[in-house]
Amino acid sequence: MTALAILLAVLALIALRVNLVWALMAGALMVQFTYGAGELSYFAQDIWAAMDRQVLLAIPLFVLVGQIMARGSIASRLIRVIVAMTGHLPGGLAMATILSCAAFSAISGSSIITMLAVGSVLYPALTENGYSRRFAIGALCAGGTLGIVIPPSVPMILYGIMTETSIVSLFRAGIGPGILLTIAFTLYAVIANWNRPRLTFSWSELGTAIKEGVLAILMPVILLGGIYSGHFSPTEAAAVAIGYALLVEALVYREMKIADYIGTISQSGILVGTLFPLLAVAMSINKLLAEKQVPGHLVDMALNNVESPLAFILIVNGLLLLVGAVMDTGSAIVITAPVLSHIAEAYGYSKIQLGIIMILNLEIGILTPPMGMNLIVAMTAFHEKFGMIVRSVIPWIVVMLVCLLLVTLVPWIALALV
Repeated sequence: MTALAILLAVLALIALRVNLVWALMAGALMVQFTYGAGELSYFAQDIWAAMDRQVLLAIPLFVLVGQIMARGSIASRLIRVIVAMTGHLPGGLAMATILSCAAFSAISGSSIITMLAVGSVLYPALTENGYSRRFAIGALCAGGTLGIVIPPSVPMILYGIMTETSIVSLFRAGIGPGILLTIAFTLYAVIANWNRPRLTFSWSELGTAIKEGVLAILMPVILLGGIYSGHFSPTEAAAVAIGYALLVEALVYREMKIADYIGTISQSGILVGTLFPLLAVAMSINKLLAEKQVPGHLVDMALNNVESPLAFILIVNGLLLLVGAVMDTGSAIVITAPVLSHIAEAYGYSKIQLGIIMILNLEIGILTPPMGMNLIVAMTAFHEKFGMIVRSVIPWIVVMLVCLLLVTLVPWIALALV
């Protein structure tokens, strides 16, 4: 059985709507019996070795800190500062929505958590101040996607683990594209709402917002400053962020109840529990394939059929846009990143550059039916029909496609800080 046959078998199982973990486990067993010794005990050992990594702790920790912020008052206080600063400008609330998503993304690392945390505060404010529900939902869905581009990002951590790439370097590479997307989203939001009613600027409101939200403002400074200065690894930074958030919420703001803490831990466990079995099986497959030099054979196959590096990266973009539309971000990275990163290096693209391009494509997939997670969550959170939500994100997808093309054709946008 060849690698291509195994891949087709796994894809067929996925198409038949078999649970992704079971589909990958079937693929792992086929790989073990085809390329390995055919011993199930070796399969179990590979899973254990794949999961025995300290960096994996960063994923549940970042998920937990995002949940704490969303349920507590750190997020709302951070948003209040931004609204006080921009609400009086043309399209000020729309601008505040995007900037709040960007600020929250610098802590949470998650698209859905970002969208829900910001949306719980700003969706009512937008609709009450004359913004259409369609624009408000589109802005929150699109702004939420910044959660996986602006570091720290859980998908970037996943990509780094699957491809053995420096997570800190990936975080640095995400800053440029994150700023580009934030600026592009903000410009569109302001232009589309130039004549909307504005809030009245108040120095006293700004001063009060900063005074009451200074601890919330310091959180991304501590988190990102610690990572980029070299004082924290991503895992340590996530642990520090949790400790800081718990201290601030429990001792200073004191708005969370015991039930909120229990719910936060429970929800985080559910999110992580759906990802880790998938991650374990996929990493065990990659380990065996690497030992048997299967990626090298795939590289040779690609080089024999596609000569131009530009043609290759455009094909990859098209493939990832398709994958993102039918698969969640974590699953897409786990399945495609190891193979594509090897092939990309043969065409002169570094793993870091490919990682950012992959994240941007999958970011668009979060807004693309039929499996766009932000669309599905928004339908429940904002009580709107799926068709209306899909229409609301179309202009934002166009903006994202332009930014994706820029990052693909102008690599220094991502690589300048690496």
